[in-house]
Amino acid sequence: ALLGDLQTAALVSTTGSIDWLCLPRFDSPACFAALVDTPEAGHWTLAPTAGGTCSSRRYVGDTLVLETTWTTAEGTVKVLDFMPPRGHAPDVVRIVEGVSGAVPMRSELRLRFDYGSIIPWVRRIDGCIQAIAGPDAIALRSDVRHHGRQMATVAEFDVHNGESLAFELHWHRSHREPPPGVDVRAEIDRVEAWWATWMAGFNYDGKWQDAVRRSVITLKAL
Repeated sequence: ALLGDLQTAALVSTTGSIDWLCLPRFDSPACFAALVDTPEAGHWTLAPTAGGTCSSRRYVGDTLVLETTWTTAEGTVKVLDFMPPRGHAPDVVRIVEGVSGAVPMRSELRLRFDYGSIIPWVRRIDGCIQAIAGPDAIALRSDVRHHGRQMATVAEFDVHNGESLAFELHWHRSHREPPPGVDVRAEIDRVEAWWATWMAGFNYDGKWQDAVRRSVITLKAL
């Protein structure tokens, strides 16, 4: 599935892994390149600890907000993924929502700049995890605590019925401070409103309405 902010794009697998992302632009080197290599080339998996393919996934209305759902033995959980239309710098936002039960979850962030060839230097500052490689830097903020393990940044946690946990990944130039965090709940409303406003100008009324609408959104994202 495609996520995008009109200046770059990410690809998300059915197992909840972002396997391709170039930052800050489409023509920049990838920092997640597992799509064309192995997981060691970079990915960000956010999914039930048990793993496996999702039960279902869809876009929320006429947007690029991706909703992925897993139904497990412990309960049901969904993950909302999106990239807000570009402000000062690219962001990837992921929100885990508990639907029922208590589902063990895992986040594994394996950043590898320049198509998997560069392992960044990672540090924690004021609760924010920063990864730096030459001119590029990425900041991760989340509602759960991460730690380093085998050259990756990981977190294990349970998400309960009605609970919502947010993850924000921001790219910035390494000689600058990371951008401030955002209110992700307000941000998802802003993103949905942005796409609704843009799609208000769409007036096609022919065959294959749903497919044509989705194709228009994809082309806009590119």
